[in-house]
Amino acid sequence: MKITRRHALAAGLGGAFSTLSLSTLHAEFDGPLARGIEGGEEFWLATDAYIYGYPLVTMEMTRRVITNVASVAGTRGPMGQFIKLRQYPDATFKDVTAPNADTLYTMAWLDVGKEPWILSIPDMKDRYFLVPMLDGWTNVFQVPGKRTTGTGAQTYAITGPGWKGTLPSGVKEYKSPTSIVWILGRIYCTGTPEDYAAVHALQDQFGLVPLSSYGKPYTPPAGTVDPSLDMKTAIRDQVNRMDAVSYFNLLAQLMKANPPAAADAPELAKFAKIGLVPGKDFDASKLDADFVKRIPQVAFDRIMLQFKVGKSIKNVNGWMYDSEAGVYGTDYLNRAFITAIGLGANRIQDAVYPTSLKDAEGKAYDGANKYVIHIPKGQLPPVRGFWSVTMYDANYFFVANPINRYSISARQNLKANPDGSIDLYVQNQSPGADKESNWLPAPKDKFILMLRLYWPNEKSPSIINGTWKPPACKKVTGNA
Repeated sequence: MKITRRHALAAGLGGAFSTLSLSTLHAEFDGPLARGIEGGEEFWLATDAYIYGYPLVTMEMTRRVITNVASVAGTRGPMGQFIKLRQYPDATFKDVTAPNADTLYTMAWLDVGKEPWILSIPDMKDRYFLVPMLDGWTNVFQVPGKRTTGTGAQTYAITGPGWKGTLPSGVKEYKSPTSIVWILGRIYCTGTPEDYAAVHALQDQFGLVPLSSYGKPYTPPAGTVDPSLDMKTAIRDQVNRMDAVSYFNLLAQLMKANPPAAADAPELAKFAKIGLVPGKDFDASKLDADFVKRIPQVAFDRIMLQFKVGKSIKNVNGWMYDSEAGVYGTDYLNRAFITAIGLGANRIQDAVYPTSLKDAEGKAYDGANKYVIHIPKGQLPPVRGFWSVTMYDANYFFVANPINRYSISARQNLKANPDGSIDLYVQNQSPGADKESNWLPAPKDKFILMLRLYWPNEKSPSIINGTWKPPACKKVTGNA
């Protein structure tokens, strides 16, 4: 993620503000300088409200764009219909940053405010999979899958807030806290033609119907297309360019069908001062007109400063990761941060995504150099699902290379050293035929690495409790 000069200035003047309460801020920084930076207590209260609502607004804008089609095509599909990605992207793919080459997505957007939806998962034949269900606030409220519910056939009713009724026999209820639900299923696939075919067959057996049509013939209706929607501008840019009044108007409407959690009550009580009250339209007359244009940028700067000061951000051996993703409680800054850089993140028990922008010496990766990730014997990433290291260019896209390898993992039949350790060769040119099984091709210039750990061990050794640490990626010097 790019940190702009604006972010750097914010860090220099007020980086500490992102983790300080208003009372602490006033105690530590009161005076003309603080008042100049703050713009007054109500200004900072408004940025708190912006940060609080950022996940819900972003989810809604994402939903609008992804479902604004008449029928399923590529990465888009109407409400209530599965979008099934059939193969891994290559280096020409630029639709989504940080794509993966480990799991095929099976996803859908639902509105469970009117009636429940029935999700049917086939017998997955012991294959690793997970089907996270995100509410409108980006919390993963349920996650059926191999880790949690096994791989046998299973059927669920996803019900909305306040729904009461009777479900068919054999159907388990998963109650969503909000009307918006994003099903973001992932199925492990090796990427061979044979495995693609096997996963496609499983994807085609997933079922999704409204409760009123369960057990009956059902043909999904065509989607409704809104020609006025911007389908080209990145969603995050669309959210960030909204002025504060437009943003809070949308947030207030969304909170009517996607109620805040009970634990949010103390925070929400403060927001009434600027006109934001759950269940009611936004009262723009209570928001200082001078704040309207400044709030979004300052609030987003606070969100992105979590890179530097976020209490859940770990930085180990040059790898940075968030240790509290998927379920956020009242950590609104972290929730907004994950929304901004990795919308749809799994619970930490399901996946951890350490990312490395610099080598062991703290220098940015450059394809002009050669690097090695040395893994001592018996210290491969401790997971019950799978692990991989993915190569991205400076913009988080796959890197074109002669062997079409975008990530490296145990499925490459890694060659061990005589002492049982394993070296992964991260470089632009082949390390030689005898080492090519362990080669992760790099571009000629800047690059970024991402380590994916699916179903990480919860007991030692584990990245979750810190008893296992990602091995550093070291620059090769001399003739090594």
